[in-house]
Amino acid sequence: MKNIIAILFILLAVSFQAQNLAKLSREINEEGIALYRSEMASWYGTDAFRANYEQMENVGGYFSYIDDSVPKCIFFSKENKVIGTIAFPTNYNPQNAKLDLKERDFTPTETEYFTIRQNALARIKTDTIFKSYKNTSFNIVPLIKKNVKKVYVLTGPSVDNVVIFGNDYLITFNNKNEVKNVEKLHNSMIAQNINDEKIGKTISGVHSHVIENWQTITPTDICTLMLYQNLTDWGSYITISKKFTSIWNSNNNTVIMKTEDYKKMTENILERNSDKTDSKENAEDAN
Repeated sequence: MKNIIAILFILLAVSFQAQNLAKLSREINEEGIALYRSEMASWYGTDAFRANYEQMENVGGYFSYIDDSVPKCIFFSKENKVIGTIAFPTNYNPQNAKLDLKERDFTPTETEYFTIRQNALARIKTDTIFKSYKNTSFNIVPLIKKNVKKVYVLTGPSVDNVVIFGNDYLITFNNKNEVKNVEKLHNSMIAQNINDEKIGKTISGVHSHVIENWQTITPTDICTLMLYQNLTDWGSYITISKKFTSIWNSNNNTVIMKTEDYKKMTENILERNSDKTDSKENAEDAN
């Protein structure tokens, strides 16, 4: 009886752990997609605005957000007035974007995004945790979900043929829009070439995570992979730490598992492939 109870306890523990990892995978993936949607609006919105607005010296900045499922990129003046609104369909086709260059005030929602964006920018300028690198720039991405306010800071390349992971940060805010916490998501910056001089176009990649609070793949990793998918054609990508191994697939599915389980799975696959090879060689020898 004791053995049966022990087995049931182990099975319940394994099932509970699997559910927790599935939930964690889903939450991180959803956050990464939210970042991606905002960044896509910023990428295409910037192009559309610059092509149609002549007084660029009047621009104070921009940010993007999702307005009732519609991705929008907002440009504001140095006097903190909205001077450009670019709304996109969900497929982000620039030809179907709606551009409005009428000057107006921020909506209440836009005021919230603008405020945390500006407070994040002020913190970036004064906090030594933020590191700048040659041929890169910071992308400030505010997110507000269920009254939880945060700003992700990603590092983007200013040169071609490079995908950058790391040198990213998360800034969280209290209900007064004041900075509550600043943390790094990666310990360093990782630059991976899309095309390699020796092997040609790369097909995937892997990097490690060492920061204790960010052992899994990060929302910024997922956002970056989705942004550069059309340029890289990477079918999958892996991050690995002492606790977790995360596998991102280009179908926007992310799987997180314990690293020890991932190693066992890999060993089993290699062992099965080895057995198949041995069987084939034995069959050929018999012939």
